[in-house]
Amino acid sequence: MIRARSRSTRPYRPREVSAAGVRPTKSLGQHFLSDYTVVNRIIAATDAGPSDTVIEVGPGLGVLTEQLAKTAGRLIAVEIDAKLALRLREQFAANANVTVVERDVLGVTPETLLAEAGLPPDAAYAVVGNLPYNAGAAILRHFLEASHQPRSIVAMLQREVADSIVAGAGHMSLLGVSVQVYTRARKLFNVPPRAFYPPPRVTSSVIRLDILAEPLISAEEREAFFRVVRAGFSAPRKQLRNTLAQGLDVAPAEVAAAIEAAGIEPTLRPQEIPLQGWLRLVQEMEG
Repeated sequence: MIRARSRSTRPYRPREVSAAGVRPTKSLGQHFLSDYTVVNRIIAATDAGPSDTVIEVGPGLGVLTEQLAKTAGRLIAVEIDAKLALRLREQFAANANVTVVERDVLGVTPETLLAEAGLPPDAAYAVVGNLPYNAGAAILRHFLEASHQPRSIVAMLQREVADSIVAGAGHMSLLGVSVQVYTRARKLFNVPPRAFYPPPRVTSSVIRLDILAEPLISAEEREAFFRVVRAGFSAPRKQLRNTLAQGLDVAPAEVAAAIEAAGIEPTLRPQEIPLQGWLRLVQEMEG
């Protein structure tokens, strides 16, 4: 009797991981992309060419970096892990168009990153990254709320987070509103766990954010706008008039009047309000 060979339950370990001698760090949310088909699809989504500057967030083992270096005119790879940053510097030492920066991207402005690569602080740039699940939303906000925004962002995130970013009325979220006031958001494709080492327990998605020429809110309006929106989403299962009155400590009658003036059905819940509805409502609340 011939016994079938049992299949290993251990995840595929790409040669880059073995060669680097690294162990993925759980606290940094490291899941190294190892599927070159996915890499090529991300490269195509960036539209990066010889005249473009790209900031890559979390290059890790440099699988995506290697291809970006061939397409982008200038590449700034920002890696928080000291060991990986050292390896990347060695790997791309011969690439004059690649600058490796060992920093936490949340602690440095885009202008500083551009300057460290010898570029003018107001140079146009795009952002690409396989973002850690535990910091992906914060990284997006970091660039979208920067004084010098990118022209576009192509990012890999947890699928549920990506879906909330691109959602429309009926499925809106605080994150979705936060992103859509600055960008045109599109979901491009899903990425299965097997495309990473180690494989995460969730499916990922790649999205593209094209920055609006004029954001729907100005920097001066930002604090007031998000104060109202955060209050609205503080209890997403409740009707909007109740959550706003409680979250903003405002008289219910005043909230009801603002909702009516904004043309919003008072019994709707926060996720059912379209982006334009939020803009009108904040104008009425703050006007």
